[in-house]
Amino acid sequence: MNAAPYARTEPALARSRKKYWGYDNTAFPLNARVWYPEGAGPFPLVLVVHGNHSMEEYSDPGYQWLGELLASRGFILASIDENFLNGALRGENDARGWMLLKHLEVFRALNDSTGKPLHAKVDLSRIALMGHSRGGEAVAIAGAFNRLPAYPDDATQRFDFNFAIRALVAIAPVDGQYTPADRPTPVSDYSYLVIHGSHDGDVSSFSGLTQYNRLRYTRPGPDFKSAIWMHRANHGQWNTVWNDKDNGRTSARRLQLGALIDGEEQRRFGRVVIGGFLEATLNGRDEYRALFRDHRSAGDWLPPSMYLTRYADAGTQWLATFEEDVDVSTGTMPGVRISGDSLSTWKEGDVPARSRSATFRSNAVTLGWNNMPAGTDTATPRWPARLTVTLSDSVRRAVGIGRSSTLLLTVGSTDQKPGPRRAARDSARRDSTQRDTTGRGGAPTRSAARRPAGTSARDTVPPDFTIEVEDDGGHVARLPLSAFGAVRTPIESYIYRRRGRDKAQFPTLAEPVMQTYLAPMSAFVGRTAAFDPAAVRTIRLVFDRKRVGAILLDDIGVTGAR
Repeated sequence: MNAAPYARTEPALARSRKKYWGYDNTAFPLNARVWYPEGAGPFPLVLVVHGNHSMEEYSDPGYQWLGELLASRGFILASIDENFLNGALRGENDARGWMLLKHLEVFRALNDSTGKPLHAKVDLSRIALMGHSRGGEAVAIAGAFNRLPAYPDDATQRFDFNFAIRALVAIAPVDGQYTPADRPTPVSDYSYLVIHGSHDGDVSSFSGLTQYNRLRYTRPGPDFKSAIWMHRANHGQWNTVWNDKDNGRTSARRLQLGALIDGEEQRRFGRVVIGGFLEATLNGRDEYRALFRDHRSAGDWLPPSMYLTRYADAGTQWLATFEEDVDVSTGTMPGVRISGDSLSTWKEGDVPARSRSATFRSNAVTLGWNNMPAGTDTATPRWPARLTVTLSDSVRRAVGIGRSSTLLLTVGSTDQKPGPRRAARDSARRDSTQRDTTGRGGAPTRSAARRPAGTSARDTVPPDFTIEVEDDGGHVARLPLSAFGAVRTPIESYIYRRRGRDKAQFPTLAEPVMQTYLAPMSAFVGRTAAFDPAAVRTIRLVFDRKRVGAILLDDIGVTGAR
């Protein structure tokens, strides 16, 4: 295939690569290793593509574990050979995505050709693309190219793909290596799964979350997206050729390999979540969707580790995503109002990633509270801080909340320790002979607020809080956030072997990957029988389960309505 418009090389590099491979970017081959089931079919088709690695060490055999699994479950898996794009090439991820679509054209021809091994065995109405590392970005690029009439950077290169791709899977992907028309790759209306490990020694931040955040649903349907962060997983063990060599030959000297989960256990996780995702998206088996709404539903199928998960679906209606403006009192949906009471911190902003100067390109709100008074009375319980989301009548009619609906909250923990709450001012009793250590009118100074009473240098108490819903009749139902999933303190990850290297390399040792909690309205009815979900008017987050703390809050929504 002539990939020259997409895989551009300098003359010297082009000559050396042609000497090694015997061809240049005008004559790329279309090779793949294929695993397919016995029987007549037709079977769903899945392509998987590797990322960047030494071009002399072929990467495509490293997904045999997926090929054997998926073939045994009735899928065709093709591991695509793009080794000739590996090595010193840069800015070639558009070529990687384009090549995937050219391989789909080959499978279409094989399916239509009498006498070929795959004749009539390929179900071209059920296709998924899967990629690892740069390949993980490539599948999003392919998803975008699939629906475009031309190459965004050169419209003389016409496209006519339009394959029935239903799902995209990104394994520890990069993001932004290629930007079509100098913009982040836009992807919409696909089911999307992205997975990443805390001890990734190559892509050290959960870069795939930026694509996850960009993916939009513009129409109703069964599509959903999920992001799963796995503690102690690395970059290379998803591929049995790469294994634990995230930094190549120097990995044993540079990386803390003893901290990694066993490679087979990491791939066991991959088998469970990737197999379940493909069953849900290509075979319509909705029972597998529970795994992505709450990973605990998989029980002992998953290796013992810590997981953080994100979820949304095409039926989710967003009350607040904190993306639309700079007014903290308004939600995303017109008619949603947000108010705070007794909060120490309340601000919106982009969420920083682990890598220096990088962000997840998604706004969230930071909420901090300190329910302890600034005065001497530390025993009297204080009114807990809270955030209130109020729904107008028009919002309730538009969303159609009912007993079968589920509230979505995406929450992350932070290391912030807000200072003491402002004490009530009593000017009549103030002793003017005493030094004012609190600043004006009893407000704590910056130095006084630095170490609030009741907190320690390392806070080990998770920032749990109460979710409170109230209907028009004043009936209130309350449940803790922890009823819907584990609430964790920030999880630190040490990737490097040398002491202090992680602190020098990264602004934070705990990347702020957030968790989506799904709170069914039926659970609140079970707590307060008189509560009517159809008449809900207020959603409150009441910070009453930890005296001092802070969270990141993103993406408040409702799914399963009507």
